[in-house]
Amino acid sequence: MKLFLLLGALNGFLAVALGAFGAHGLEGKLSEKALNTWEKAVNYQMFHTMALLVTGLLITRIETAGIQWAGWTFFIGILLFSGSLYIYSISGIKTFAMITPLGGVAFLIGWVLLGYAVVKFL
Repeated sequence: MKLFLLLGALNGFLAVALGAFGAHGLEGKLSEKALNTWEKAVNYQMFHTMALLVTGLLITRIETAGIQWAGWTFFIGILLFSGSLYIYSISGIKTFAMITPLGGVAFLIGWVLLGYAVVKFL
């Protein structure tokens, strides 16, 4: 599905842009802890961008709903995990940090679904 390749490309772009913004635009404006949190968000976004791209490539060879769900859970995980950490880093509002584990669970589900699809259908 080209959609996951497009989402991967978009998230890759955003991860690089947000990483540069954090390193150059936020330095000196946020605490070291907040900058570390921002960096963690960037790293997880980039890792799961790669997962989206792999899913987009594999989906042409594996036609199952499981691999599509893997792609969606990776994308949802990026939104929830990295998105909440970006907002928390800037705002300091702890409620946003409480959303982060939901994104982590989405990532885990995505990896399980991707692994299952690869083992079963390749």
